[in-house]
Amino acid sequence: MSGVMEDRGARAIQRIATTPDWYEPYKISQAVKAGGLIHVSGQAGIDDRGRTVSDDFLTQGRQAFANVQRVLAAAGASFADVVKVGIFVTDMAADLDHVITLRGEFLSEPYPADTLLEVSSLARPDWRIEVEATALAR
Repeated sequence: MSGVMEDRGARAIQRIATTPDWYEPYKISQAVKAGGLIHVSGQAGIDDRGRTVSDDFLTQGRQAFANVQRVLAAAGASFADVVKVGIFVTDMAADLDHVITLRGEFLSEPYPADTLLEVSSLARPDWRIEVEATALAR
């Protein structure tokens, strides 16, 4: 489901949302389409009710990537259109191999540019991974 198109002079910005939109209460767009690109906000391992799916890193990671995929689809795109990924984890030493596994499950050649960062925490203390993406708009 696409949201409101805001015209800022010569620049149009379109808000992208899915239903349910668990970001709305926080005044965050799940994604915006602007300038030929789709910018997907960080997606965590949460289900449609906003609940963390598991304590397990791979389960959270698969859900986070699935959530990115869902938002991309709402914007008319897919992982094939992704040019940049940002992955934030809370324990790099423990989960780097899992991140590589997730990349292999969801991304394909030519692999997008990627930034992987360890952070001290994410928005909720039970989250272990968050994934954001930038894709070409069709």
